[in-house]
Amino acid sequence: MSWLEIIALLGGVLAVLFAIGTPVALAFLGANLIGAWLFLGSGAGIEQLVRNASMSVNSFSLVPIPLFVLMGELLFHCGLAYKAIEAIERLLHRLPARLGCVSVVGGTAFAALSGSSIANTALLGGTLSQEMLRRGYSTTLALGPVMAVGGIAVLIPPSTLAVMLGSLSGISITQLLIGGLVPGLLMAALFLLFVILTGHFRPQSAPRDTSASAYTLAERIVPFLRDVLPLFGIFIAVIGSMLAGIATPTEAAGLGAFAALIATALYRKLSWAALTKAMTETAKVSVSILFIIVASTTFSQILSFSGATSGMLQLINAVDPTPMTLIVCMLLILLVLGCFIDQISMMMITLPIFMPLAHAAGIEVVWLGLMMLVAIELGMLTPPFGILLMVMQGASRSVPLVSIYKAAAPFILIEIGVLILMLMVPQLTLFLPALVR
Repeated sequence: MSWLEIIALLGGVLAVLFAIGTPVALAFLGANLIGAWLFLGSGAGIEQLVRNASMSVNSFSLVPIPLFVLMGELLFHCGLAYKAIEAIERLLHRLPARLGCVSVVGGTAFAALSGSSIANTALLGGTLSQEMLRRGYSTTLALGPVMAVGGIAVLIPPSTLAVMLGSLSGISITQLLIGGLVPGLLMAALFLLFVILTGHFRPQSAPRDTSASAYTLAERIVPFLRDVLPLFGIFIAVIGSMLAGIATPTEAAGLGAFAALIATALYRKLSWAALTKAMTETAKVSVSILFIIVASTTFSQILSFSGATSGMLQLINAVDPTPMTLIVCMLLILLVLGCFIDQISMMMITLPIFMPLAHAAGIEVVWLGLMMLVAIELGMLTPPFGILLMVMQGASRSVPLVSIYKAAAPFILIEIGVLILMLMVPQLTLFLPALVR
């Protein structure tokens, strides 16, 4: 079979399995079984598939995934996230569209503590968004910022997707985690600026709330110092230890999980029920992610053994595109895929093809990996099947799906602008990873 026929066969199998609603990991497992039987040698190929599966998850570099998940689950189920958001609301009382600003700042803070886009959007979508709609905010300001900052968790550490991308592609996980800080915070700042300007120039979209003016200065400052500032010790434990070169991503994740456990205990929010729930949810999410890594690694090996990867490399070499053209094409493919499939499937489908091309073209892989994370984040917001759009629809059942699409549109444009800036100014994303010792 030619490499085009191989890709068409495996891609067709995946398309059929996705169409009938098969979970991502099981769909790739089905394609892997067919590929192993055809290209790795029937029964012996299946045995090799099992050995590959075992080796792909027997890696110390994957340990940060359950630890980062546990960190977020502890803060979520013990209620510290809610207290932090309430304290931020009091602090930002003078800004136009105050609750919209709270959703951006609070959502960014929670993203830096949880690493979960879905949990971030579900938390704020079920609380702040509903309160803003009740007070007469436009859907753009009530729903858009919450979905946008939910996606920031893909970039800002502790990002489980960054760990997955690094482990699947061979890119330094530390540099991906550190490098996501600047674009993530830049997006948050632009989101906040958009909300403030919209609230100022279109006051009808965000009715002014005077209830916060009843708080004294102490009642605004003390909750922030008590409920928000100490939690950033968790963030510093993760990022500071890696940036200083005293901890690997795995060790930093362990420090973060331990710091989250200590924080919930010191705030007297840690109960046996909350701890059990956090551990159970961590196990569910972690097993799902590891299963997906098994499927992705084997799929990559099948493409390599079958000759599909080398065939595509030969075609690219014959066309001889410039590295910039190649990067733009990769990002466009990710943006199109993001409209239809979830972020993990995007990585599993594209990484086995993109990474050999990037290495062959001499592209800086950390730079490419960070732009891929932004493109994947955009896929979570783009219609018709962006996962965060679906989460928001579940939290706001009274709002039509078309209105949710419109609410996300300005923030999608902002993220595309940041992606273009990253493409044109590589040092924007590379100067922090370069500082890692």
